[in-house]
Amino acid sequence: MKKVAVLVLLVLLTFTSIFAVSNKIVVWCSEKQVDFMKTFGEKFTRDTGILVEVQQVNFGDIKAKFLTAAQAGEGPDIIVGAHDWVGELVENGLIDSIPFSAIETSKFAKSGLDAFTVNGKLYGVPYAIEAVALLYNKDYVEEAPKTIEELKKVAAEYTTDETLGFVYDAGNFYFSYGFIAGNGGYVFKWTKENGYDVNNIGLANEGAIKGAELIKSFFDEGLIPQGANYGTMDSMFKDGLAAMIINGPWAVKDYINAGIDFGVLPLTELDLGNGHHGKPFVGVQGLMVNARSENKALAKEFIINYLATKDGIYQFYLADPRLPARTDVAQIIEEKGGPVPKEIVDAFVKSAAGGEPMPNVPEMGSVWGPMGDALSQIINGQLEPAQALKEAVEKIKSSISK
Repeated sequence: MKKVAVLVLLVLLTFTSIFAVSNKIVVWCSEKQVDFMKTFGEKFTRDTGILVEVQQVNFGDIKAKFLTAAQAGEGPDIIVGAHDWVGELVENGLIDSIPFSAIETSKFAKSGLDAFTVNGKLYGVPYAIEAVALLYNKDYVEEAPKTIEELKKVAAEYTTDETLGFVYDAGNFYFSYGFIAGNGGYVFKWTKENGYDVNNIGLANEGAIKGAELIKSFFDEGLIPQGANYGTMDSMFKDGLAAMIINGPWAVKDYINAGIDFGVLPLTELDLGNGHHGKPFVGVQGLMVNARSENKALAKEFIINYLATKDGIYQFYLADPRLPARTDVAQIIEEKGGPVPKEIVDAFVKSAAGGEPMPNVPEMGSVWGPMGDALSQIINGQLEPAQALKEAVEKIKSSISK
């Protein structure tokens, strides 16, 4: 009944502005989602007569291009993006809210809905949840190391002129945050009552410094070579030349296709010492509507009753196997299977369950650059961890205050 009611409401809204809207919806999404998105668009066209044009945009470019286009009253009607964009997009009035009553909220993971909620309103429908974990090649490592010291010992054993025992994109704050937060660092202090306090930054506290010192030790001890990045990690693991890496669920399909026999240890189960465990960022991907679109009603109809359905999110999973944001999709995966074995999915679920959501406030945009610079300075030995983090926090505070 809810679906019918929403459809009727949206049809009425559409007819009231029939001369204002075009007969086309434009969607921006990344390469992995284009094919199935077009298939759903064709079904929407058959049902409504409204065309759906799916345009491929590199995921890393979608936000910046959308900010420019939407502010000029242009751009797509729908974007596929990350929850940590929401605060900035809402602040600029660029994405429209979606009524909670329009979707089956009981079928979605609460963390996914919370990630797209700002000031009590829902600004996107989540389709996937993700967090990184430790992946290990079973040709080298039969059982995953459970402590950071054991990880270093195993990594040293397989670090040779031709192979790496352990490698990850350490200069990327997203991938390194698990060691910083796991030791007690944090981006913005969060409380249930008040949300994020953007003036309380914990990226240079004692725990953050300890985490940064751990990251530095991977390089000082010769485990990770200078200059290693995501491409290094990904290609070496795919080629069977890296024993252990840190990566997310988006990559596992390629590793399976490459014939790598690997296991996954939730980062939250890696003991960092003194009772601390890894605490990775938790990210949520979702569908958002351009607030300045003339086709908002149609865009929401396409999202709610096509893309965000049980089958729709299953198709997202098949195309790009992150953790489905709809809880009932697990039943389809169990019945029909998917590109990723259940034990691997379960391990990533555990890593996400004990992780920390990326703040969805606009001020998060001020964090990435300074922290990336700080990690680079730490890794390259240009500054000691405490000084690099102190300077990064000062830059973040200065940027926020402007």
